[in-house]
Amino acid sequence: MDGEITVEVNGIEIKLPERATLGDAIRVSDPPYKEGVSVGILKRSEIEQEENVVEYRIITTSGEFVIELFEKHSSSKKQWADKFREYRDIPLRWISRDAVAFGPFASEMVPKREAGTYREYELLFAAGGGDPHNTHLIITKDRHSAEYGAPLEGSFGRVVSGKSVLDNLEKKDRIIEIKPVISWKQTGEHLLTTDLTVPLEDGEKVFTFLDVAMSAESPHGAEHFFAVIRNGSFKVDMVSSSFISDHALLGELPVYENYEPRMRGSVFLRTVGYGAGKAFISTDDRTASILHSVIGHVEQGMELVNMAEVGHRLLIHTTPAQIMLHGKSFREAEEELSPYSVKLIREGDIADEALIVAQEPDTTIEILREGTVRATGVDDSKIVSIELYDNAAPITLDFFRHAIGLQFRPVGIMPLIMMYENTYIFKAEKPAERYKEILPENTPKEKVVSGEIGVTNQAAKRMGMVGVKTKDDDLFGPTGEKFISTNIIGRILDIEKLRNFKEGDKIYVIERNREGDP
Repeated sequence: MDGEITVEVNGIEIKLPERATLGDAIRVSDPPYKEGVSVGILKRSEIEQEENVVEYRIITTSGEFVIELFEKHSSSKKQWADKFREYRDIPLRWISRDAVAFGPFASEMVPKREAGTYREYELLFAAGGGDPHNTHLIITKDRHSAEYGAPLEGSFGRVVSGKSVLDNLEKKDRIIEIKPVISWKQTGEHLLTTDLTVPLEDGEKVFTFLDVAMSAESPHGAEHFFAVIRNGSFKVDMVSSSFISDHALLGELPVYENYEPRMRGSVFLRTVGYGAGKAFISTDDRTASILHSVIGHVEQGMELVNMAEVGHRLLIHTTPAQIMLHGKSFREAEEELSPYSVKLIREGDIADEALIVAQEPDTTIEILREGTVRATGVDDSKIVSIELYDNAAPITLDFFRHAIGLQFRPVGIMPLIMMYENTYIFKAEKPAERYKEILPENTPKEKVVSGEIGVTNQAAKRMGMVGVKTKDDDLFGPTGEKFISTNIIGRILDIEKLRNFKEGDKIYVIERNREGDP
């Protein structure tokens, strides 16, 4: 129809009027999107050479997944490239714990009559009963050995995204269509932008987000990653030939959990040494490493990763989403857990309005695995709201958030160790001053205002102490130190609540006005 263009948004075709913009495409298709994140546009190539294609989208009645052919030339690889269009409409023949098989169809393959060893998510052709006229396309789901009647070369490719679809396949399913994926490297032209006024042209492809499947083998690593993307996006701090990385939690030490190859699309963490705490997304295949723990895999949106540039933010969705009950009321927690059929056991103050300050298990994956979570509630009077000055005191806040637990949770703990006159002194539970710098930063000039939070810096012996005053003071900072020894990091929003506490109490603090938190 004249006056229309066709574009794809995250793999779904939509029609738009001529001169439509990126913003129009987002409004019409309503994809996952957040203001400020970067969106990728893959320009239409005038010549798309399919003989160079290495990736294919296999669309089934239960969803789609993407495969990648191995670099090594083989008869199976050639058969796939020549015949893949003929495999549409073939049914799912059988399912096992180790693999699924689509077929049968005729081929000219030469099967071998011996067992082969296969890794998870590999593709191979197999002749049932040794008969090439009874050939099947087999996709493995786990590492195993079996005699499938495969050719000498064995597998010829692997699944690189959409792996969860394989677990949902049923006997009634079939392949609907197979489409070659023309990558941005092949077309040459692409754009990564936050500007929604960019005009679109016919045939262009738009990518708005990454979908990451978290590994069941990495419950603690998943929580580290959730903290990295707490505002919903992955900030590209570095781009190399084999990965992109986000350095938001550089210096934090993740737990090493999962030793496996870092294949393209793998999400992994550096756990020790220089760069510990960084989160990576692999754009190339690398061997397993004792320094890097694999925590998940990109299921959709690798095009965005390939387009990534330093300084851009990429929208991230995870499966599962994080279960974070801290700071929520029990009523809100019940609503959040209802889709997961997870039982909530209330402890402490169990009123509907009580606010949760602890949960056990502490990780999303363990909660879903066990189907039960214990949560501790306290009355609102026991929680103090704070606002922190990220722009004025970023280095000190790195120490403070780590020391009281706010790097990974919206609720932190500050034990009250001393009270005198109008001054409250706290000591963080974690001795982070041993390995976190507290250089002079945002020191007071003329006076300290009531409610301002101060941290003693390295200019004084009591480095790392936290304090607040309930009255203005033009002589000493919130921790009782001279101004030069005091870093102002934020303020308490409800200072009157401090009257509810005595020495020895644990004060729960919840950070407000921070992007990504309640």
